Amino acid sequence: MAAFSAGALCLGFLAVGLFFLKFWRRTGDGLFAAFAVAFALLAANQAAPVMLDIPDEHQGYIYLLRLAAFVLIIAAVLRKNLVRR
Repeated sequence: MAAFSAGALCLGFLAVGLFFLKFWRRTGDGLFAAFAVAFALLAANQAAPVMLDIPDEHQGYIYLLRLAAFVLIIAAVLRKNLVRR
């Protein structure tokens, strides 16, 4: 059941990432590209424990993909709001 849930979440993250990728291609805004990459990282974070057969998610290195995704989102939002045009 855990593998099914992880797969469903992975598919959802990939769908949202494609949604943002579509807007990035339409507008060229880097914020949408950053969100697309971040959701791809979150999808990889859900798939990694199942694909690598890691029984316990509480191992520290599994969270590095999630951390990278959230840092990317924060950096993109800060860049969008702080850069003067």
